[in-house]
Amino acid sequence: QVQLVESGGGLVQPGGSLRLSCVASGFTVDIYTTGWFRQAPGKEREGVSCITNSAGTTYYVDSVKGRFTISRDKAKNTLYLQMNTVKPEDTAIYYCAPAQDCSGYGISAGGFNSWGQGTQVTVSS
Repeated sequence: QVQLVESGGGLVQPGGSLRLSCVASGFTVDIYTTGWFRQAPGKEREGVSCITNSAGTTYYVDSVKGRFTISRDKAKNTLYLQMNTVKPEDTAIYYCAPAQDCSGYGISAGGFNSWGQGTQVTVSS
């Protein structure tokens, strides 16, 4: 059974930084391609970043390129998202999940339906 526990969100000023963490159980973060997703109020959930299982290739949605960095720790079975130079439009609930699609063409979780509770990120002055 897949369980995902996200943490690290909070209130941050524009230009600030946050580091999100996702502790996974029921699957291994370096065996599966995994990603970060976010859902802003009134919007659909979107893929933000992902990392492929074997090569560890990373992909980012255009709006966060150069500002966010995805990484993983095999020993801790944890996925991270370092968020730098955050903007108000980054405000959303952030989730991690296995990624069905992870490429330069897009990031999606496919039919995954065991989402964690997410972690709220609010960027505001």
